Amino acid sequence: MIAVVSAGLSLPSSSKLLADRLAEAAGAATGLEAVHIELRDLAVAVAGNLVTGFPAPDLATALETVTAADALIAVTPIFNGSYNGLFKSFFDVLDRDALDGKPVLLGATGGTARHSMALDFAIRPMFAHLRARTVPTAVFAAPEDWGDGESLAPRVTRAAEELAALLQGAPPAPKPVFSTFEAELAKLKG
Repeated sequence: MIAVVSAGLSLPSSSKLLADRLAEAAGAATGLEAVHIELRDLAVAVAGNLVTGFPAPDLATALETVTAADALIAVTPIFNGSYNGLFKSFFDVLDRDALDGKPVLLGATGGTARHSMALDFAIRPMFAHLRARTVPTAVFAAPEDWGDGESLAPRVTRAAEELAALLQGAPPAPKPVFSTFEAELAKLKG
């Protein structure tokens, strides 16, 4: 089972839309069922757990789902250059060892492509601290990515395939990347 955590606050939510696409692709690549957790519906329970130390029944179920999952897809909107508070608070109340070694596919949405770096400087370090194994390709969706869907589809597919590889115990296959210099050097040699 893949737990899919989405921290979008609006209805409809672009973070939920991205989480749905990632879940569909990951399900196709892994054959696993996706179980969706909308943090918007758990906001009060998350805040209550932060101040009391005890999860409400619906939050306890969500936390158990994430802990028991074979893999995790985690998607947040980017606010002020980082994940939103609800996203962070949910992972703050999760047991510290719940994600130890668990394959995780990261996603984020934002109002501009300039926010895409938040995946690598804010979100990925949080999951490294939780000892999760994040896939190399994180998927960011800006408003322009929703128009034709063609720019988003290859990234979603690649990230899902990397998640499937981690679930099978293999590191994701590296994709060859050549700089312009390397390409020119290869032409000279060949």
